[in-house]
Amino acid sequence: MQKNSKIKWMVEVAMLSAVAVVLMLLEFPLPFIAPPFYEMDFSEVPVLVGAFAIGPIAGVVIEGIKVILNLLINGTITAGVGEGANFLVGVAFILPAGIIYKRKKTKKMAIIGMSVGGIVMAILSCFINAYVLIPAYGGAMGLEISAFVGMAQEIYKGIDSLFEMVLLCVLPFNVIKVISVSVVTTFLYKHISPILKSKN
Repeated sequence: MQKNSKIKWMVEVAMLSAVAVVLMLLEFPLPFIAPPFYEMDFSEVPVLVGAFAIGPIAGVVIEGIKVILNLLINGTITAGVGEGANFLVGVAFILPAGIIYKRKKTKKMAIIGMSVGGIVMAILSCFINAYVLIPAYGGAMGLEISAFVGMAQEIYKGIDSLFEMVLLCVLPFNVIKVISVSVVTTFLYKHISPILKSKN
């Protein structure tokens, strides 16, 4: 029974990871919110579903597999720095959500978990973008930080610093992403969870 449970766990993780990778490839920009190199996707939906139905550790594993497979498919221009940051931001969202939901599996706790995870993710993302992602992309593309601030100025003319760019572009972008992913997950989970739920 234990062996079968482990096999089922691995199959479910692999299946959700595959869906997450496909969704990650379907990126699209939100040009009215952030510069076009920020792209929205719904790859966190299957990750969050896994964290709720299988467990928070499964969610972290799915997030890791998703990032690694996307790296193998698309390559990297930041020597893996961007992908590592993507993993940390994703985990910051799904891990708190999964842990809170595991304590009491109700819709209310799921919403609380996603809210807490979303806040943690949004805050962490601001720091990672300011101190890791944007400098890494700038170094890879041979661009100064001022070039990225200039892209943000095309959306909000009052932006004149990296801090303001993060506050007015990155933060709203991630808030929209968290809300969108949470709404879709809430809608889909009740239909998918009976298939995935087990004694894992």
